[in-house]
Amino acid sequence: MHGLMMDTQLTLTPLFERAARLFPYREIASKTPDGMFRYRYADFHARVHRLAHVLRGLGIRPGDRVGTLCWNSHRHLELYFAVPCAGAVLHALNLRLAEDQLAYTVNHAADCVVFADASLMPMLRKLEGRIPSVERVIVLPDQPWDGGEDDYESLLAAAPAAAFPWPALDERSAFATCYTSGTTGNPKAVWYTHRGMYLHTMAVSMADTFGMCERDVLLQIVPMFHANGWGFPYAAIANGAKIVLGGRAVQPDVVAELIETERATFTHGVPTIWMQLWQYLQDHPRDLSSLRCVLVAGSAMPRGLIEKFESRYGLEFRLGWGMSETSPMATVNTFKSNMDGLEGAAKIDRRARHGLPLPGIELRILGDDGAEVPADGATMGELQVRGPWVTSGYYMDPRPADQAAAESFQDGWFRTGDVATVDADGYIQIMDRTKDLVKSGGEWISSVDLENAIMAHPKVAEAAVIAVPHPKWQERPLACVVVKPGEELAKEELLGFLSGRVAKWWLPDEIAFIDAVPKTSVGKFNKRALRQRFVG
Repeated sequence: MHGLMMDTQLTLTPLFERAARLFPYREIASKTPDGMFRYRYADFHARVHRLAHVLRGLGIRPGDRVGTLCWNSHRHLELYFAVPCAGAVLHALNLRLAEDQLAYTVNHAADCVVFADASLMPMLRKLEGRIPSVERVIVLPDQPWDGGEDDYESLLAAAPAAAFPWPALDERSAFATCYTSGTTGNPKAVWYTHRGMYLHTMAVSMADTFGMCERDVLLQIVPMFHANGWGFPYAAIANGAKIVLGGRAVQPDVVAELIETERATFTHGVPTIWMQLWQYLQDHPRDLSSLRCVLVAGSAMPRGLIEKFESRYGLEFRLGWGMSETSPMATVNTFKSNMDGLEGAAKIDRRARHGLPLPGIELRILGDDGAEVPADGATMGELQVRGPWVTSGYYMDPRPADQAAAESFQDGWFRTGDVATVDADGYIQIMDRTKDLVKSGGEWISSVDLENAIMAHPKVAEAAVIAVPHPKWQERPLACVVVKPGEELAKEELLGFLSGRVAKWWLPDEIAFIDAVPKTSVGKFNKRALRQRFVG
């Protein structure tokens, strides 16, 4: 028997319209080469409507794909809403992909128009003749440009000022697509639904997740081309929060400056951001007191760094886990009420876990025998996930259907490829990617745990661990270590430091001291590049 509730569609359009109606004076601040550009939600609302008229004038219709090659800016935020509310599909191009992979994603998505920042036009020009689906390029003037393409601001100025008649959309229609970072093979396309992002927005706004609300000031550090900016541009607009956009590549000095001057209350980023910020703050003290919470995801956060930020700045880090396929947030580390009494090492240990599933997300961890692992915080297995903002498949997956289903799904659950544990209180800990585990003598070594132990050494800036073949033990860990500027560190000193901190058989046979750990397009350690360099 059905209940008697209205069946309204869960799309981004009502969230956008509500924000302008209830919070017209809330500010959006965007860092530009000429300083901070500021305007209000009311201005943002009017420009999004004008932009929708522009899209219609360009021939964009529901279902068409619109590419953006942009930094974090107010203009990119306008596209974030105008494109999906008009029924088209937003494709935020990952500007850190290799040239061939970037061209591949444009062609695979069949983008018909690309909006590009002027500063990124040289990158787009390199793809000329290789992206035949692109009929028009519109330039966003983040710097002077006179290349002959249409100018974004000129098009907006000429567009009607009248409200755009938003189409009635099905909540299950696609609103955006993002591509996996493509460390192996070509990137895969994840197609997000309005319904999924609407529910994701509700979930990240809850008090025991990230508590996004009208009183917040979001500093959007995560690139908006990376998994929908982790969904927080949508959450901020839905709740009427002030938004601060960092512009081009965000360096530690810019992060520190914007936290202090804009009084940011919430921000996010991969661990490398916070490693770099900590080093910067040693010689350039800044006021971080406005921050109530920092989300860290993408890879493991060194426990020692959590302790340092907490003891010096009283800063609360909330670790989370997710991936492009989960829109992306799936877990967050917040304390359950029976954990309030934890202190010292026990508290840091719990804070360094990846937490509990967000409401709406279900998790399970399966061992090699296909059964769920015991909740002992030690037994490892493959993490699988399902929920309304988890992908049900990849768009135009090149793999045969049977192969794709077997490799990516199991009984309706998405196979993440992450290896994890779960404790008695339900907190998960990501131990590694399946491909990054080290199997030595038939036993598993977590490269993530070993990296965290190495990075706890006061002379170590970064460390990445990879498996290398061994004639007796099958594989052994190789530690690739970056020493802090001005410091000297010998292999024997580091091994002595690790002794007692990890199992003896975990100790690396070899340590390679390198200038920098290579990064992927989204700022994670690129272990594939290290394996290509060192294995064999």
